[in-house]
Amino acid sequence: MSRRSSYSDTVTGEYDDNIRQILVDKHDGSKLHRILLNIIKNELTSRQKEIIMLYYFKGMNICEIAEMKNITPQAVSAMIIRARKKIFDYMKYIF
Repeated sequence: MSRRSSYSDTVTGEYDDNIRQILVDKHDGSKLHRILLNIIKNELTSRQKEIIMLYYFKGMNICEIAEMKNITPQAVSAMIIRARKKIFDYMKYIF
């Protein structure tokens, strides 16, 4: 089965930009930044953590992550969506 070299990244959007802004921009030390990092560290599976770190912190796109992990882009996208949902589910109880 051949892999696609391009993939429509359906994960991007307002929510995705908000998470990226909190994690990557100059919010170090803010309460929201610390809470978000805590949720990622303690509540996500190891695979979700790894994908989230590559996607948000390293700035890799879905195709690059898929190639690196030897999985399909759809699987990477699904993991990001599940991780993001889990993050939002925990955040709604905090705020």
